[in-house]
Amino acid sequence: PTLAWMYWMSNGLVSGGSYNSSQGCMPYEIPPCDHHVPENRVPCTSDDNETPECVKRCEKGYKIPYKKDKHLGKTLYAVKGENQIKAELFVNGPVEATFTVYADLLAYKSGVYRHIQGEVLGGHAIKITGWGVDNGTKYWSVANSWNSDWGENGFFKIVRGENHCDIEGNVVAGAPTL
Repeated sequence: PTLAWMYWMSNGLVSGGSYNSSQGCMPYEIPPCDHHVPENRVPCTSDDNETPECVKRCEKGYKIPYKKDKHLGKTLYAVKGENQIKAELFVNGPVEATFTVYADLLAYKSGVYRHIQGEVLGGHAIKITGWGVDNGTKYWSVANSWNSDWGENGFFKIVRGENHCDIEGNVVAGAPTL
């Protein structure tokens, strides 16, 4: 995940929206696919990982020139521990984290996720957007990249304050150049 942040700092990013949205300078170019929940999209495969060619112009009809729309990152920094993560969320907004994905996460529908059983599937990068308490269990509110068909409309809650699945072990944030 830090490579994406480094790219933002050295090359910059332009605005954009969801696939086929015509929002911003350059909407997302990769069509959605089904992650672990069969719905109405084609299944995701390892062949779907090709990065589109970088085109340095905004889509037709967008009023702001590419160079003016591009924003660079100034700093990248680690955010350590529950209290620092909460403070960062409160002051600056969402943070990125990586965590260990186990097989039982694929079946998540709602509530606070706590790994119970299943093999390790690998690591995964997500966006922590907030925190709360559900029936006495502290949780992080997390945006996932597996589309809105999965979990709670693409989001899930995971146990907070225990570094569950290493969710609090590698959290990063950044600040833009103003």
